[in-house]
Amino acid sequence: MRYLRPAALLAASLVLLLATDGTGASAGAAVAVPRIRAVTLPDRPGPLHFSESWSGTAFDACSAPPLDALRAWRTASPYGAVGIYPSGSQRGCGQPRLTAEWVRQARAMGWRFLPVHVGLQAPCSDPGRKPRRIDPAKAAQQGRDEAAEAVRALRSLGFGPGNPVYLDIEAYPMRDPACGQAVVDFTLGWTQALHSAGYRSGFYSSLDSGIADLAAAARAGSSPLPDALWYARWDDHADTAGSGGLDPDLWSVHQRVHQYRGNVAESYGGATLTVDRDQVDGPTAGGPRRYG
Repeated sequence: MRYLRPAALLAASLVLLLATDGTGASAGAAVAVPRIRAVTLPDRPGPLHFSESWSGTAFDACSAPPLDALRAWRTASPYGAVGIYPSGSQRGCGQPRLTAEWVRQARAMGWRFLPVHVGLQAPCSDPGRKPRRIDPAKAAQQGRDEAAEAVRALRSLGFGPGNPVYLDIEAYPMRDPACGQAVVDFTLGWTQALHSAGYRSGFYSSLDSGIADLAAAARAGSSPLPDALWYARWDDHADTAGSGGLDPDLWSVHQRVHQYRGNVAESYGGATLTVDRDQVDGPTAGGPRRYG
C-alpha cells in the first residue's frame, strides 16, 4: 500500500464525529480523535547516553552464526556488527551457540552486537507464526515484564547496564487504532523498565506499522519513548535517512538502524550465511565486560 509520512498518517487517521440537525447542517463542533493518544509513564530523570553509538554496516541472522563463520566474515565482509536474539518467547530460531563464551570470542574478533528481543506481538497481528499477542488492557505491564526477561538474558551474556536491546514487533495491519495504541503502551512499559535497570531501549518494526505508530506517539507527546529505532524498509538503500517515512527531527542523533534488504545468502571467506542487511547509525552493544 502507499506509504504515508507519520504526520500525514496521523492526520489521515482522524475520525470526525459530526452531529447534524437533519438538514445537513452541523449541529456541533467536530471532535477529532487521533489514532494514537498521548501516554506518559514515570521515567528515570536525566539524559541517557549511548554506551556505543556506531556507524557502519551490520547483518542479522536467525540463529547466532558459528564462530568460524564470524571469523571469516570479520576479515572478508563489509560488516562490523551482528544482530543476535538473546531472549523472547517467540524467537524464530533456536540459539544453541549464543552463550557468554560465544559473545566473548566474537567481541575479541572486533564484532559489535545488536541484541533483539522477540516476545508478544501486536493484538491485530497474524497469529499464524507468532500466536502470543499483547493484551491491550495489560500492555504497559506486559512491556515491563518482557524488559525484565531481556535484562536477565543480557546479563547472562555479559552485556551490562548501558547496552541497548531492541524490541521486535513484526508488521501488523493499520486498520485498528486500538491495536496501534496497545503496541505503543507496551513499548512505553518496555522502555520504562529498561531505563530503570540502566539499559537502553530500542524498537524494531516495519516503517509502515510499528514505526509509524511510534512516530505518531512521539508527535502526541508520549514518553518514555525508545532511545533508538530500527526500521524495516527493504528498499536497498544502505542509509538511515528514513526512507521517506521517518521525519528528520525524530530519532535523529545517532538513533537509527535501517534493515534495507532481507533473506540474502552471502559468502565470505568460504562461509555462507543467510542474512538481513542493515545500516547502523546508533547504539550497539559491547562486549565481554561484565558489570554490576
